[in-house]
Amino acid sequence: MKMKRPPKQLHHQPLLLVLVLAVSLSSSIAFFGYKYPSERSTFHPKLHHLYNGSHKASPPAAKSTATTTSVHSKWESGPYHNWKLFAVDFQEMMQHLKIFVYPDVFNKSNPFANIFLPLQNPFNHPKLGNYFSEHMFKVALLGSSLLTPFPEQAQFFFLPFSINNLRNDPRFHSEASISEFVAEYTANISHRFRFWNASAGVDHFYVCCHSVGRQAASGHPFLHNNAIQLTCSSSYFQRFFVSHKDVGLPQVWPRPHSTLNPPHARHRLLYFAGRAQNSQVRQDLLNLWGNDTQMDIFNGSPSFPYDEGFRRSKFCLHVKGYEVNTARISDAIHYGCVPVIISNYYDLPFANVLDWSKFSVIISHQDVAFLKMRLLAITPQTYLIMYRNLCKIRRHFEWHTIPKGYDSFYMTAYQLWLKRSIHRLSY
Repeated sequence: MKMKRPPKQLHHQPLLLVLVLAVSLSSSIAFFGYKYPSERSTFHPKLHHLYNGSHKASPPAAKSTATTTSVHSKWESGPYHNWKLFAVDFQEMMQHLKIFVYPDVFNKSNPFANIFLPLQNPFNHPKLGNYFSEHMFKVALLGSSLLTPFPEQAQFFFLPFSINNLRNDPRFHSEASISEFVAEYTANISHRFRFWNASAGVDHFYVCCHSVGRQAASGHPFLHNNAIQLTCSSSYFQRFFVSHKDVGLPQVWPRPHSTLNPPHARHRLLYFAGRAQNSQVRQDLLNLWGNDTQMDIFNGSPSFPYDEGFRRSKFCLHVKGYEVNTARISDAIHYGCVPVIISNYYDLPFANVLDWSKFSVIISHQDVAFLKMRLLAITPQTYLIMYRNLCKIRRHFEWHTIPKGYDSFYMTAYQLWLKRSIHRLSY
């Protein structure tokens, strides 16, 4: 008797099931309107006519309500990462932070008194320029409630030498001689006072707004490796700046107070004036956008007053020169012009408190060709929010001889406050 052959097994059932699910999923995707992300569009400045005249680019497709709500929620949250947390911690700092300044800052009989004494009023020294913040920090500290005459109470110790004054002193004719002076002064402090040796300098700091400052500390290993550098040249590409240890100081020029132009009075898209020979990215900027009719970009001084460009423009460029930092960011903030930052490796001031993406545009060097496309993609509503956020953070980029509230001095002091609670030997 022949055995019946068993029914043929469906060996491809799993494969069929996968195919059915894939078809169902693709149908669902089509139904709900999902689209695969398109490849990154390319843009060349010679095609900028697409953004002018009758050949305007098509507006982007409308986003879903949920996405739009999420975006609005992000922008409406303000220019801070977490204002409530910051405000509480800031008030604790105001009550408990104490800083001791070594007495050389008061000694007028010292043959090097000009290196240590504060300027009487930096606002009356227009030639300070890029080094204004260096001098203002010292003046503000001496006039603040954070100063203590009792070193045992201090969390931090200030080394009051001025790099800018060292550069202008004929007795110091080179960077090497400046570095030697700073190293000898630090060694002298460690012999005269017991506080440096208690922490190997970890709770000590100094201020500089010139690139020479990086070299100045290199002659003393503990000063370079341990002490905190408050510097305007806060580039984490530089070997003498250590981002987890050092602090970025805002580079501010003293500007007269003035009423801000509202957004509707800003009829120019972009403004920049600076020397192109200082960096390759500036040369690229001028080559690509120097003749654009919606932008005011100048190699050197503009054809109108410098501040007028900030007043009448929606966006203002900060482009890396010899260093990552210039005063153009603080100038843009002062005049209410949304900063566009093209400066790779720049450790922006107060970045752990301020969300720079809420009031500025950050563009990589390699994306200069997409500059105009990036700016035109910002909707009027988003621009208004950025402008309002910019107005809120202006106070953080202002100096006062007697510091106020959340100004540049106290915001910088807060960066020190975040580095407290180190281990030190007993005095």
